[in-house]
Amino acid sequence: MSLTAALAYARHGIPVLPVHAPDPRGGCTCDKGVSCERPGKHPHPRHGLHEATTDPRRIDMWWARWPEANVGLRTGVAMDVADVDSAEGWHGLCHLLGGEFPAGPRVRTGGGGWHFWFNPMGFGNRVGLLPGLDWRGVGGYVVAPPSRHASGGDYRWVHRPGEPLPDGPASLRALIEGPPPVHRHGPIAHPTRYARAALAAEADRVARAPVGTRNDTLNRAAYALGRFVGAGLLDLADTMRELEDAARFAGLGRAEIRSTIRSGLTAGRRAPFAPDPFGSGANGSGRHVA
Repeated sequence: MSLTAALAYARHGIPVLPVHAPDPRGGCTCDKGVSCERPGKHPHPRHGLHEATTDPRRIDMWWARWPEANVGLRTGVAMDVADVDSAEGWHGLCHLLGGEFPAGPRVRTGGGGWHFWFNPMGFGNRVGLLPGLDWRGVGGYVVAPPSRHASGGDYRWVHRPGEPLPDGPASLRALIEGPPPVHRHGPIAHPTRYARAALAAEADRVARAPVGTRNDTLNRAAYALGRFVGAGLLDLADTMRELEDAARFAGLGRAEIRSTIRSGLTAGRRAPFAPDPFGSGANGSGRHVA
């Protein structure tokens, strides 16, 4: 059954790879067995994802060797996947989609989560895109139906592929892409002052955002400022208050404001701002002092 599915995915241009399956003892079919930290979720081939293929002969050979293997699909080629593993992630994704149920193919994972398929956007993986939501893009893969999960559940289709895959909306794309990089030629002399100036500029940008771009602008601002919060250069409560005031001035609703700010700040804090882009030592020369 897994071989049939793997060949079908390959016929549709999706690179396939065999993935270890959970064993009856609650472990994994890999050498680590019950001590495996990712039972049923990591590739069989030595070079992992890099060996994913649409070649039916290679796929036949793999499943002749590992007939019980789970099916892994390389993302970023024929599809990207929003990987939701909690109610918080579900609500965050729906918020980014304007409150709509995600269109297109969707999979109920063996662990009780969801996979939603989208047209590839060209970006890499984003782990922790929002709480409970990961993005699988270029350089990633997902376990696909009819694979088995370590919990005993099966991956199953709720809405099979058929129609063209949906495009991710601008708000989702913006979150995955993140803000444009800040180009600097050396360390910032006064990083706290720099962060405060960024807060004022981002709040002004949110307050002046035209209708149709307000939520996206707020999300980008929250992400950018979250990086300063993560670096200890801005106070979280002050930042939230400034953004909320600006968003209310722009005309956004209270629930939408709080959800967007929370998700953007959370993502930004995971990538703290570095006042010295070169990681130089105390002498500022680019070399660490011994």
